[in-house]
Amino acid sequence: MYDLLIRRGTVIDPSQGLHAVNDVAVENGRIARVASSISIEEASRVIDVRGKVVTPGLIDVHTHIYDGVNWMGVEPDIGGVRAGVTTMVDAGSAGCDTFGGFPRHIVPNNRTEIICFLHICRTGLATRPDIFSTASIDLEQTVRVASENRGLIAGIKARMVSPALEIMGMEMPRLAKQAAKDAGVKLMVHIGDTEKRYDPNVIRQLLPIMEEGDIVTHFFTANPGGVLDADGKLVPEAREANDRGVWFDTAHGQMNFSFDVGERILDQGITPHCISTDLTLPGRLHRVHSMTEMMSRFLAMGLTIDQVVTMSTLNPAKAVGLENRLGTLGVGRQADISVLEVRNGDWVVYDVVGGSRRVDRAVVPVLAVKRGEVFEANWGPRPWGWEPDRA
Repeated sequence: MYDLLIRRGTVIDPSQGLHAVNDVAVENGRIARVASSISIEEASRVIDVRGKVVTPGLIDVHTHIYDGVNWMGVEPDIGGVRAGVTTMVDAGSAGCDTFGGFPRHIVPNNRTEIICFLHICRTGLATRPDIFSTASIDLEQTVRVASENRGLIAGIKARMVSPALEIMGMEMPRLAKQAAKDAGVKLMVHIGDTEKRYDPNVIRQLLPIMEEGDIVTHFFTANPGGVLDADGKLVPEAREANDRGVWFDTAHGQMNFSFDVGERILDQGITPHCISTDLTLPGRLHRVHSMTEMMSRFLAMGLTIDQVVTMSTLNPAKAVGLENRLGTLGVGRQADISVLEVRNGDWVVYDVVGGSRRVDRAVVPVLAVKRGEVFEANWGPRPWGWEPDRA
């Protein structure tokens, strides 16, 4: 007998090309069956989700969840299973000197799965600014910590911002790339100088060092150092990076997401691979709360629900190298499932530079299933929390 049956939802699973009403059965924490009809008598627990969308568990590939350790860390389960998200990737909150709290305190005390990128800065984001001298980087120790925690650490994170660039220039991302290579993990690089002090053409030096599987995050940033030149054209290195398999992630955050920039990029033929929040405590108060809000923003930009689900499930799983068990409802895979409602209405959503778009469909979290365990999305954001259209 199945442990759980998610019944009569519209299953959207890009990994299998599914978009149809189906039942999903779970047994022993794994997907046991996906079929058009499974008898309720075959399951000990049945949840009827007709009218809802059922997807592989949502993956937020850029967050900051070092809760209680640094100033910006969000409690993972608030943005995770309680918001319909089953896996969260921390993007460099900790460095080699400060990472120990993740395996000791954060991972054991949350039900959301946590994956980390280790900051090239020794102290991660515990210090502001993060890199303030060449001594902020310890290459040998960074490689050691990343290598010893391969199940938890998926890559190295670098931030192309001032004053790090003023102090070290391109030596900083090159060291991060060296650490990633030596540890056998990926590189994630934040683009867009929020201090607006460094040469924006640095993007043309950065992208050539990034290899297949590396991740560019804040792809839609309007800050200097993004992928658009002064005339609003994609720098040729961005297209070359895309062609050789570099992943592009949007990562909204407090200062790095522009509808106008995003639409210019889309119009020039490149679609980002991943959607993410860049969730932080201050950002959650004022900008974006969860993945479902990000999914709604991309529906407002004209992407289809299938594209948005791909960018929130299958692609992030591949980007962090976990497609063997995440990002799919394939039989035998880990039972990570998100149940969502796509609600019709009339709202206005905003970027970080004052841009707005009307949205007539909002994605609302209903519940998450993590390794077969069910969590209601009680703390997830709701679309009526956005500003209504008053035109």
